[in-house]
Amino acid sequence: MVKEFPAHTAAVNDLSFDIEGEYVGSCSDDGSVVINSLFTDEKLKFDYHRPMKAIALDPDYSKKSSRRFVAGGLAGHLYFNTKRWLGYRDQVLHSGEGPIHAVKWRTSLIAWANDAGVKVYDAANDQRITFIERPRGSPRPELLLPHLVWQDDTLLVIGWGTSVKIASIRANQLKGTNGTYRHVPLSSMNQVDIVASFQTSYYISGIAPFGDSLVILAYIPGEEDGDKEFSSMTPSRQQGNAQRPEVRILTWNNDELTTDALPVHGFEHYKAKDYSLAHAPFSGSSYAGGQWAAGDEPSYYIVSPKDVVIVKPRDAEDHIAWLLQHGWHDKALAAVEAGQGRSELLDEVGSRYLDHLIVERKYAEAASLCPKLLRGSASAWERWVFHFAHLRQLPVLVPYMPTDNPRLRDTAYEVALVALATNPSFHKDLLSAVKSWPPVIYSALPVISAIYPQLNTSSMTDSLKQALAELYVIDGQYEKAFSLYADLMKPDIFDFVEKHNLHDFIHEKVVQLMMIDCKRAVPLFIQYRDLITPSEVVSQIMGAKNTCDTRYFLHLYLQSLFEANPHAGKDFHDMQVELYADYDPKMLLPFLRSSQHYTLEKAYEICVKRDLLKEQVFILGRMGNSKKALAVIINKLGDIEEAVEFVTMQHDDELWEELIKQCLHKPEMVGMLLEHTVGNLDPLYIVNMVPNGLEIPRLRDRLVKIITDYRTETSLRHGCNDILKADIVNLLVKYYKEARRAIFLSNEVDSRVKRDDSGTSQSIERIPSTKTVEVKSKTRGGARCSMCFDPFHIQSESVIVFFCCHSYHTTCLMDSINTVTGNKRTGATSEEAGTEYDYQDEDEDEDDNHSDVPHLRCILCTTAVS
Repeated sequence: MVKEFPAHTAAVNDLSFDIEGEYVGSCSDDGSVVINSLFTDEKLKFDYHRPMKAIALDPDYSKKSSRRFVAGGLAGHLYFNTKRWLGYRDQVLHSGEGPIHAVKWRTSLIAWANDAGVKVYDAANDQRITFIERPRGSPRPELLLPHLVWQDDTLLVIGWGTSVKIASIRANQLKGTNGTYRHVPLSSMNQVDIVASFQTSYYISGIAPFGDSLVILAYIPGEEDGDKEFSSMTPSRQQGNAQRPEVRILTWNNDELTTDALPVHGFEHYKAKDYSLAHAPFSGSSYAGGQWAAGDEPSYYIVSPKDVVIVKPRDAEDHIAWLLQHGWHDKALAAVEAGQGRSELLDEVGSRYLDHLIVERKYAEAASLCPKLLRGSASAWERWVFHFAHLRQLPVLVPYMPTDNPRLRDTAYEVALVALATNPSFHKDLLSAVKSWPPVIYSALPVISAIYPQLNTSSMTDSLKQALAELYVIDGQYEKAFSLYADLMKPDIFDFVEKHNLHDFIHEKVVQLMMIDCKRAVPLFIQYRDLITPSEVVSQIMGAKNTCDTRYFLHLYLQSLFEANPHAGKDFHDMQVELYADYDPKMLLPFLRSSQHYTLEKAYEICVKRDLLKEQVFILGRMGNSKKALAVIINKLGDIEEAVEFVTMQHDDELWEELIKQCLHKPEMVGMLLEHTVGNLDPLYIVNMVPNGLEIPRLRDRLVKIITDYRTETSLRHGCNDILKADIVNLLVKYYKEARRAIFLSNEVDSRVKRDDSGTSQSIERIPSTKTVEVKSKTRGGARCSMCFDPFHIQSESVIVFFCCHSYHTTCLMDSINTVTGNKRTGATSEEAGTEYDYQDEDEDEDDNHSDVPHLRCILCTTAVS
């Protein structure tokens, strides 16, 4: 809302508002003072007939009915106007010291400036408080006006020429009881102190409070006058060489905080008095640490003949905009992150910062800032991903791309991986991305297609191979991944084979698997030798002579193969002999003894070359050249015990004679031969063959030992023979007893007839049997009953078979027994009965000896015995 008041007919010199902002007072060179209401039609006009230069309304003008104001001008009178019962009345507060140049009113304190200086009047107490003298050397007021401003209720700021003074009006304190102080009423304030005073290097065209600091509108003279004293300068004469006016913020100690040059048109031709500084009153209640609450910031107005510049304290957003304007994007970003300004500014600042870095070709720095600047915006991420891809700089952004919160489209991730795959410098980053990114966020096929043309080229690095293998795993192509892992010599390839059951493909990578871990590869080849034959394993290992120790790998594989199946690698046993001789000579002799598939001549040549004596002896013995083998044992090994063992195993008497002949010319050998031939050869035979006069070391002791050993051996043999005879007798008795028993066969059970302990019945131990048992014994009856000679029909009849090979129908045998028993009762003597039927050996078991019940015996055999 704009409001115009046609109040004066000449230039307006000063304006004043009450604290509520409802009334405005103005004074003019036409000698009038006009007070207008800003919201009503109320208007007051006072005519003083002389130009009026300053006016100040009572701060509570709208609240009080007194409607007070003060005004002054060229007449030199300071009028204090008050509304009374009979109208408005003027009171002259001061006069006689020149024109009134400025006047300011705060609470009940009125300050004004004239040619002499500054005076302060207390309207509540109706008395003057102080006088502050005009600074010496300051320009005349008509050339450069003094400036007054109340910083708060007790601080008056005076800016005059190049001098700044701050006066503090303090209340007297009266000491009360208990040592405390109490404040006197405002009307008793009468003490003024100058709390700050300093000189500037420029003219003061305006001054205002700014929190705890001061805002000064500085007028700077031309450069040619820079060396002159300010006290001798006359600003009105500075024409055409003035500098831009500046707004400076100073502390009370004249410490400059900030400086801003104003873009005012025609500043070169203006004087210091051509500028003025006005500000909206600010209580400072919300001021804290240099910041104001929203909407409570002070406003300043700089007026020049052609411009009005509005000045406001810079807020965080202004600061950020200024930093961006000057290219300090990093500082602007730091300010936004510190919480200065709206959070929405982060997107704008971040976008401009990234654009700036891209223009400066600082791609890596721009990429590192993307997580902080783009945050959770998927669209922003995708936009910058494709922008980096367009600039061919996408690899530097890949490490910072999010995979979750936000998750981008599959295409963005695929484009990023392809960009890494096509640049050998970033293959390690590709591998890292493939391992760390979840497989569900992209498709592996486009990336595989991008890598495939690089196979078998110079750009195919190990990192790219490993990344391709990981992509094959993601795509489920495990056999291709296995092939790459084998080429890369990955230690965990064996677990990979077991996990994905890739045993069908191991035949292609035998050498690589052996080089990775031969201890795990060999059992794998042995276990799956039906899939990969030993000949295939051997051929692949032998074909890699320049890349690894093929002979050692062959030894490990063939040794394990021989242990698993001695005949599986029989075609390579000749090779295995040489491998054992080179890598494990101790195991060569057991191998020679176990294998039948090596060539004896070749094996012997190998053993001779490597001086393997025991192995030579064994091969010579297998070749039938026992005498040469014996010569090797005696002449090279010097081991009589082994020689005796060798000769014993050959079972050749001539070889014994050869052994004795070769030992006769060596006395020590003869002694050792005597010791070790006990049990194999008659020591007397050896003694008789010893030439007369041959001195044998320790002969007496050895003969004593031979005799003792011989006696011991003889005693052992006699003892063994006695034990053997006793065992034969016991076994024969046991066999005889078993042979006297019967076996009961029927269509239901198979039983062995035993005598009952009760003495009246026979116990039969029955076991399950099939119903279709056919009696096919090699009995003398020819599967016929030995009594009736009828053939057996086991399905319908019961049969009793004895170990003597006789068999009977149960009925036939029982009838015969009853017949024999009847004959005994009718006349046979007990001796005859015992002879015919109740025959039993004295060597029966203890239970049988106590039994008086007749035993079931074969009738034919019993009769024959009788």
